[in-house]
Amino acid sequence: MYRNILVPIDGSKPALIGLKHAIALATDQQARIRLLNVVDEAVIATTMADLEGAMVIPQVIESLKTQGRKALDRAQAMAQSAGAKSEAVQIASRGQPVSNVILREAKRAKADLIVMGTHGRRGLNRLLLGSDAERVLRDSSVPVLLTRQGSRRRPAVAR
Repeated sequence: MYRNILVPIDGSKPALIGLKHAIALATDQQARIRLLNVVDEAVIATTMADLEGAMVIPQVIESLKTQGRKALDRAQAMAQSAGAKSEAVQIASRGQPVSNVILREAKRAKADLIVMGTHGRRGLNRLLLGSDAERVLRDSSVPVLLTRQGSRRRPAVAR
């Protein structure tokens, strides 16, 4: 049923839960996993500019790239140890919302499923912080499987 599964990875626990679901699906469906880490440069630049930290922005971005690469390497090792075929890519957001980068990569990679973890924020936190997962779910042309940390419910699947 699924051949190409896109899995956004940021090193968080929710992303790890999403990855585990994706690995299980990929091994069952004999699908390929494309691991994606998005370096959100816009958030960093905005935050650092507010703190008059423009001089350290390149170092912070480089650190995030390194952390993202480590998260991708760990995720790829997990997928491969489970017997799932995987590849990893890191993309800078270049001022675009992370959700747009995820959706563009899903289209480019011909993904037929996106699996991603979500923090499951509600209320004011969701309003203030936004939700990349919600935007991906709303705007995706392929099915999206969202997993939540600590949730006892089955993951939500939407088309």
